[in-house]
Amino acid sequence: MTQDPMDSPDAAHQRPEHMSDETVHALGSLSKALETTERARGHLYAFHQLTGSADLELDNAVRLLREAGHSGHADVVEREILGRNVIPGHWTFQIIEAYNRTYYRPFADVERDVVRNLADGRDHLYEAEMKEARRSRGHPDHTARPPTTR
Repeated sequence: MTQDPMDSPDAAHQRPEHMSDETVHALGSLSKALETTERARGHLYAFHQLTGSADLELDNAVRLLREAGHSGHADVVEREILGRNVIPGHWTFQIIEAYNRTYYRPFADVERDVVRNLADGRDHLYEAEMKEARRSRGHPDHTARPPTTR
């Protein structure tokens, strides 16, 4: 019986000939490290947005303190906290820019180059092989590929 070609991974998710298990595993580890960095970067953006939202809310707090007759306290909040650097010389956007420039982009570039050189640019080979090992062949919810339009 001939195997249905749609019941196997597409070429982009099959290891190149002569690629060792060790290389597939190493690329999987590199990919996992980059994915973890992507998550960290997301948290950095969340920090940026939350800090910015808090700073903008201070406008309301200062206004309300003044309306409540607490101009001195409003002045302290406005002078000491509103628009304050989160670390010396930096607002959060500057932290993100430095992180992207110094760590994230070089990491992503190196990962892309390693995958291009060792795996002909094929991403997620480790995961693709794990999927093949774990799926139930013939089950409609365990297909190797997304459905195609005919």
